[in-house]
Amino acid sequence: MLIGKVTGSVVSTRKSDNLVGNKFMIVDVLEHMQNGAKQIIAIDKIGAGIGEYVLVAQGSAARIGTGMKDAPIDAAIVGIIDDGTGLE
Repeated sequence: MLIGKVTGSVVSTRKSDNLVGNKFMIVDVLEHMQNGAKQIIAIDKIGAGIGEYVLVAQGSAARIGTGMKDAPIDAAIVGIIDDGTGLE
């Protein structure tokens, strides 16, 4: 699981049928948690907003965490952090 900050959103009018109706957010992964990508696109089923710190699950945990076991999801926002003191 990673911690990141939501910095934007992505709009996709054409996508897999399993993804219709979902919101996609751009998440900047905190520097000390980066293992490759500095930014990821994560599906957002909980309503995170730009500027919020979030918990991001990846891989099969992302699909299970969203209840979308058959969808092509690699990353999902699974929590919004209430107090980000000391994260950066």
